[in-house]
Amino acid sequence: MASLNVGNLGEYLREQRNAAQLSLRQLADAAGVSNPYLSQIERGLRKPSAEVLQQVAKALRISAETLYVRAGILDEREREELETRAVILADPSINERQKNVLLQIYDSFRRENGFVPETGETDETDTADEADETPGADATPGADDALKADATKDDNPHS
Repeated sequence: MASLNVGNLGEYLREQRNAAQLSLRQLADAAGVSNPYLSQIERGLRKPSAEVLQQVAKALRISAETLYVRAGILDEREREELETRAVILADPSINERQKNVLLQIYDSFRRENGFVPETGETDETDTADEADETPGADATPGADDALKADATKDDNPHS
């Protein structure tokens, strides 16, 4: 994880607040934080929690993950991965099973390309991922079978 750079965060927040044409007081009210506290964050005197950053991001209508990166809570690659996952999970045109399969394929490609979680982090798809990749696991038609066939080089009845 990157080190906390509160000054950079404060400058960025001020720029975003000005772009949104909000006063410090207006943003503080919208984010549910005190005006002096937000001022201290903008001046680099305070380091806000992830929860406060989320509230400020919501009030500014920007990505909370972007603020987490600026604050050093996330690195850029983690932010991109989280945003990709969020888009997949928010898609109303696919069902939960399809979302899980898509996330499993995404994780598989990331592992294949060398992007492995640094600290053994897990997410909600890890348990399902392990179960689905186990030989003899209940087959899921479609893309999941293509992933399994590639991994095992067995004939796939769904192809």
